Amino acid sequence: MASAAFKDNSRDSRLSFRKFGEHQLRREFKEIAIEKCRDQIQAFGQCATDSGLLVVFKCKSFNRDVQECMRKYNSPEEFEKFKAENEDLLLKKIPGSAIQRPS
Repeated sequence: MASAAFKDNSRDSRLSFRKFGEHQLRREFKEIAIEKCRDQIQAFGQCATDSGLLVVFKCKSFNRDVQECMRKYNSPEEFEKFKAENEDLLLKKIPGSAIQRPS
């Protein structure tokens, strides 16, 4: 009975390592999206700096532009495409995956 518990723990560990790898890949994906939206983010930042406490009212259009850009480049669908295109990178980010899947 102890070996069955060990196998379950081992499986859970592999799954959590995969989630860790996906989390690392998602962070890189988000950084790429932020870089693609850099102009909109900077415009919003400048508006916020200039507006002070009235940022909520004066910078609505800039905020909307940032949201639209991030929705375009940081959507779940885009992440799935990115993940599929970078499967080898994902495998490199999963601890112990080199042992499980030799290159």
